[in-house]
Amino acid sequence: MTEQAARGGSRSARGGTQRTAATGRRRPTGPHPGVLAAVSLGLFLLALLLSGMLSDGKVFVSPFSATDDVVAFYRDNRAAVTVLGMLQFGSAVPLGIYAATTYARQLRLGIRVPGPAISFFGGVGASLMLMFSGMLTWLAGRPEVTGDPGLVQALAFLAFLTGGVGFVTGIGLLVAGLAVPGLVLKFVPRWLAWTGLVLAALSELSFLSLGVEPLQFLLPIGRFGGMLWLIAVGFLLPVNRAAASWSPAGPGVGSSGGAVQPPTP
Repeated sequence: MTEQAARGGSRSARGGTQRTAATGRRRPTGPHPGVLAAVSLGLFLLALLLSGMLSDGKVFVSPFSATDDVVAFYRDNRAAVTVLGMLQFGSAVPLGIYAATTYARQLRLGIRVPGPAISFFGGVGASLMLMFSGMLTWLAGRPEVTGDPGLVQALAFLAFLTGGVGFVTGIGLLVAGLAVPGLVLKFVPRWLAWTGLVLAALSELSFLSLGVEPLQFLLPIGRFGGMLWLIAVGFLLPVNRAAASWSPAGPGVGSSGGAVQPPTP
């Protein structure tokens, strides 16, 4: 493939298709992962904004609060809770697509190490946890449920566990599975890859907040820091081998000397 053809293939891939050298036909490359991550984070931030407006600024009540306070929040702010649960559920969908898209892209780049599978597992897990949290939040605000204080607080705890620790742990695996190959094979800037590894470690440590409540500060770090990192990587991750920086040492060797196998057709 000539340099001009390689650049042309790269440009067409960025538009959602990849032109093959042999036939000249365009092969779909999937939606843009950077846009998917931005949409997911945007929907979640919109959920916080709208629910805050509908509840006079009180977006969230800790399930560790007194039962009467938890029940009062869900009973008196039904519209806010409904919007929060709905948009939280919606934000999980592009995140799951992001995991699938980046998994396929890493395979196309020829990465044959556990990283892509780890990132896919973490991304799908995080997406499912966010879906469960959204449904549980929506359910806790239903008038048929708010009459049972014990049930409401149980749902609040489940929504916190799935949307907090469960989601952040999955995000950590998604970030780690992208950061390690990105660092070794230099697909992304070195500083960005190391930032991802730090965020992934903090996200995985968030499970300790189940026993040590002061460590709950790790949850927003993993949630918002991880999503911002995924947005950045989604825009920087090469779409094909022509767009990546490959070493002249020979096929199957990345720019850092790491083993990379040719992508399957």
